This record gives sequence, structure tokens and C-alpha cells, in this order.
Amino acid sequence: MKKGIFFVMLSLFLVFLNSMILIVSIVILNDRLSTVRDRCLAEHYVIASSLIGDIQALEQRGNNAEEKIDQLMSSYIRYLQGKGSGLAVAFSGEWIYKSSALMPKKNMDFPPDTEYMQERIVYMENETSPILCVYGSFPEPWQDYGLMYIGSLGDTVSSWRHTKNILFLMGAVMMLVMAFFLLQFLNFIFRPLRQISSASAKIAGGNYESRLSVQGKDEIASVAHNFNLMAEQVETQIRHLQDIAEQKQQFIDNFSHELRIPLTAIYGYAEYIQKVPVTEEERYECTQFIMSECSRLQNMAYQLLDMALLRKGEMEMEEEDCSVNVLFEQSGKVMHVKAAEKRINLSYVRTGNFLIRGNMEQLLILLNNLIDNAIKASQPEGEIYVSVYSEESGIAVEVEDHGIGMEPDQISHIKEAFYRVDKARSRAAGGAGLGLSICERIVQLHHTELTFVSEPGKGTIVSLHFPQT
Repeated sequence: MKKGIFFVMLSLFLVFLNSMILIVSIVILNDRLSTVRDRCLAEHYVIASSLIGDIQALEQRGNNAEEKIDQLMSSYIRYLQGKGSGLAVAFSGEWIYKSSALMPKKNMDFPPDTEYMQERIVYMENETSPILCVYGSFPEPWQDYGLMYIGSLGDTVSSWRHTKNILFLMGAVMMLVMAFFLLQFLNFIFRPLRQISSASAKIAGGNYESRLSVQGKDEIASVAHNFNLMAEQVETQIRHLQDIAEQKQQFIDNFSHELRIPLTAIYGYAEYIQKVPVTEEERYECTQFIMSECSRLQNMAYQLLDMALLRKGEMEMEEEDCSVNVLFEQSGKVMHVKAAEKRINLSYVRTGNFLIRGNMEQLLILLNNLIDNAIKASQPEGEIYVSVYSEESGIAVEVEDHGIGMEPDQISHIKEAFYRVDKARSRAAGGAGLGLSICERIVQLHHTELTFVSEPGKGTIVSLHFPQT
């Protein structure tokens, strides 16, 4: 593109420059020819006036001017000597005197016809050498006479050609200078485009941190600024896609690990029953363990299905004003039994009748998952408090336990699928690490905020912040 612009602009400049030089040359030539023409007219007038006086003097003395013409013209030839000019005299349509070798051939036989009028004809001849001719008839009673003044244009044309050559030489020099500065200018103009191309190539090669330097406030700076914004967006999107890909890979790895353990146990016990003679009691224990692992796999499948439905928005979502007291009552019917199995005291603290906007079924899943995690994290004889209170931005529901707690880096991963703080304890309790992933999606659907405050060995407080209805 740069080469094309360079040659186009240089060609246009060359055409413009040569046209201007040609126009200037023509103007100079016309000016010089006009000067020579005026000089020749002046010389012709002076000589013709003087020659008329000489002819009149000869005729008054009784002499024939036609016979004495050579003698009369000798003084004028001396006058013109060195000027490169010549004279010719005509009488009755014939030349009676010719002094110059510059005499035009086409007028050698007959001088120009002026019909005996006092007119002067100016014309140019260009046979061997350019000349300027001025011819005019004399006034009465000498109208049969005519004088031609012949001026050489060789020096004038030669000088003009020299001037023209200098102009074209200067034009060539100007063209070279113009080509140099045009190339530098295009390099300067296209430098940001080269930088954009280079940065684009780096980004295409995987270097998403490449940026352009923004200088000034012109259009090029605006393009560089917009390119940097685009590069930042591309880098952000690429990193987001990389994070998603990493999370998906981690999900697959964790899912494969979660499947491997129960399937290995099921296969092992089934093979044991098939190949080893066992008593009815041992057979019962083996089948009981197989059923337990199958139940865990079934629970995992249901949780994965719930996650998929929540992600696609296909799970039924009919919002209504839900009473927190009713939510606590329905949750207590299920979770009190589970807490009692571990001898944990589960308390629901109500300080008023609060209403939150949402789907009762999903809110119940959300709250029960949080309480279930608190039960798994608590020691036997521990305590868990579920409370609700009003805050400036809305209503908060908290689940507080005094269990094992979490480190700060663990809190940043607990919402990931299959992630568990205490893997051995969670697996023994039948957990697959999907509960909080489901909770996070329900929270997003309800435009709610889920926060964690935890300290290792002291417990965890999980808070749900609902907007005001």
C-alpha cells in the first residue's frame, strides 16, 4: 500500500512539475520573442524612415533611387553589422536589394503582398535557423517600395533552450528531493500502521500483552488507543476462556476421581462375592456397601442434573414473597434429623417475620446445603445457629458453626465443583463437593450475595444477603 501511494503521489508530482516547467518555459519564450519583435519593429521603423528620406533626396537631385539602392543601403548594413540582422528592399513586387543570407526562401522571388498599404507584417521562419521577419510598404508616393528587416532568433532560442534545460534539471533535482521527503513522510505516516501490524501479529502468535504507544491526539493516536482497548478486551476474553477451560478440565479430573473410588469399591466387592465363598452375613455386608456406594453415585448424578438445569435456567423458577419462618420450619424438618445423627444441636433463631423474594423450593435447597456443610464441618456435640436479621440493604440469613473452619485460600475455591476442604471427612460423609456449586447458581438466580467468614479451628459463618422486597 505504501509503495502504491508513493508511486502515485510521485507520478502526480512529476506530471504537475513538468507541466509547470513547460508552462513557465512557454511564457519565457513568448516574453523573449515579444522583446525581439518589439526591437525588430523599432529597427524597421527607424531604417524605413531614414531610407525614405534618402530616396527622396536622390530623386530631388534627379537620380534614380532604384539604380543607387546598393549605395544607399551600405550605411545601413554597416549599422547592422554584428547584430546578426539583415535587410532587403523590394520595388514593384521584386527584390532589388538583398543583404542577408537569412533571407527566407519562400519570399526570395516575391515579397509579401501588402497591397501598397502602410502595414507591417511580422512572421517567423524556421528552416536552417529561426528568424523573425518584419516587412512593410512605404507611404505614397513611394508605395512601390518595401523594406524587410530580418532578425536572427538563434541566440534567443538558444538562450531559451538553455534556460529550459536548467529548469528541467532543477525539476529533476526537486523530484529527487520530493521523492526523499515523500518517502520519509510516508514512513512517518505508516509507522503506526506497521506498529499495529506488528502488535496484531504478536497477538495472533499468543502474546496478548502487546500494546501500542499512544502519542498525540490525532486520528492515528485514536486508532492506537482503540487498538489497545481491543487488545485488552481480547486479553481479558482469552484469560476468561483459559480460566473456563481450566475449570472444565479440573471439573473433569475431579469428576473422574469421584467416580473412580466408588466404582472401584463396587467392582471389588462384587468380584469378592463372585469368587470367594462368603457367609450370608458377609454377603449382606458386601451388598450393603455396594448399595451405599450406588446411592452416593445416584446422589452425585442428581446434583449434577440440578447444576445443569440451574445453569440453563430450565429449573422451575416462580418467584413469590417467601416467609423466612416457613423456610426455617421446612428446613428444620429435614436437617434436625441429620444433625441429631451426629449429636449436633441445630438452632433456628427468629427475630421477626421477614419476607424474601424468590422460589421457596430453591431457597430450601440453598439453605439445606449450607446447613449440611456446617454439619459435616462440625464435631459431635457441636452447635449450629441459623438466624435472620435486617440490614441496611435488605435481609441477611446466616448459618454459623464452630467446626474445623477454613484457610483464606480454601475459601476462594469452595464454590468450585468437587472441591472439598476436608476430602477424607467429606467422602466419608457421602459428599461429592457439589453443594456449594449448586448454591452459587441459586444465589445468582435470586440476585443474592453469598459470603464466607471463617477461621481454622474456630468455625465458619455463611451469610446470604437478600435485597429488600
